[in-house]
Amino acid sequence: MSSPSVRETAEAAKRASRSLASLDEARRNHVLEAMASAIEQSAAELFSANQQDVQSATSRSADEALPASTLSRLHLTENKLREMAEQVRSVAALPDPLNRKLDAIELDQDLNLEKISVPLGVLAVIFEARPDAVTQIASLALKSGNAVILKPGREVEHTAKTIVRVLRAALAGEGISEDAISLVLGRESVADLLAMHDLVDMVIPRGSKSLVEYVQANTRIPVLGHSEGICHIYVDRAADQELSLRVIDDAKLDYPAACNAVETILVHRDIAQEFLPKLLTRLRERGVIVHGDDQLRTVNSEVQPVASWHCEYGEPELAVGVVESLDAAIDHIHKHGSSHTESILTEDSSAAEKFLREVDAAGVFHNASTRFADGFRYGFGAEVGISTSKLHARGPVGLEGLTTYKYVLRGRGQVAGDYRGANARAFTHRREAKR
Repeated sequence: MSSPSVRETAEAAKRASRSLASLDEARRNHVLEAMASAIEQSAAELFSANQQDVQSATSRSADEALPASTLSRLHLTENKLREMAEQVRSVAALPDPLNRKLDAIELDQDLNLEKISVPLGVLAVIFEARPDAVTQIASLALKSGNAVILKPGREVEHTAKTIVRVLRAALAGEGISEDAISLVLGRESVADLLAMHDLVDMVIPRGSKSLVEYVQANTRIPVLGHSEGICHIYVDRAADQELSLRVIDDAKLDYPAACNAVETILVHRDIAQEFLPKLLTRLRERGVIVHGDDQLRTVNSEVQPVASWHCEYGEPELAVGVVESLDAAIDHIHKHGSSHTESILTEDSSAAEKFLREVDAAGVFHNASTRFADGFRYGFGAEVGISTSKLHARGPVGLEGLTTYKYVLRGRGQVAGDYRGANARAFTHRREAKR
């Protein structure tokens, strides 16, 4: 039997999405628990599939070699597998995002309008070397009543196919359509998916800047994603320097390949002479490659010049510069940042509030690592991605970002003509008090 076409897969996903939307919360949570258990019980199978991907990736020619950061994301460890199952359960524990009454207005006696949260429908998620993306996305999709079509990069195909097979079996075992979670492979399937605006309700690219930009330029379907994670930390003149060293250490090295890892450090000129030697020593001890501006290179001639301030290194590597003021730091961030996550380190509350108020980004932090910009850490259970857009959803996108709403009107035979003319009825427009 031949594999279904991409369109047949999308049509099946659309049908599955309608049945998912009608499942109550308890039923969806029960299915999520079955998915988490299936992941744990299939550990040997998943590790074997992932080993095929890792071996294939490490045997590539020099021209096709994957960056170390990509290999790190690709490798499935026991800890990652445990976290995958935990994230599915954490999504199940979240409040139900569906059928929430967002607003209620009495238009007239016995004519009542409600604004109700509902699923988007069908999600198409295109991602690169991230095995855990499969379970994060699948669990969030199911909890929010959406079907999902997954398109993995070829470097993670064996792992993704196996995870999806395990999850589909768990769905079938619970009497849920397997088509709620499906997989398409091959580069040609991306173009097919992006053309299906009649079946797919949102596309979510997770990967490189080039991937996101390609998706954005080649579809009429709404796209949720960010093209880069160029995150900054500004060390203010009133910063606690030991706190700053600790935060920077975490923001760069906790997971250098992550999109929320810091890529640029800006230091106020008033503390540069004292703080920069400490910072360079700490970074050198941690094996971090530093690119610096002219002032930093006068402190240490071994520092490499900054080729571009608009660079997402994704490695133990970053840029460091000196700024004249808080305003100069904010200007630099707006000029070179990607509206992802920005942090200020300072004990000056007025400087902190100015930074938090004026910096335009999905996340703005005070005295905290940029690595906190994450759906799981925010309490969303998991995330389908991080959006730097200002429309629909922004920042780590969890359940709420996978829902929309509809207006439900209940009446008793009223017609619009009743509210026009000399003897027109008057609208009451009484809003229900928010709870």
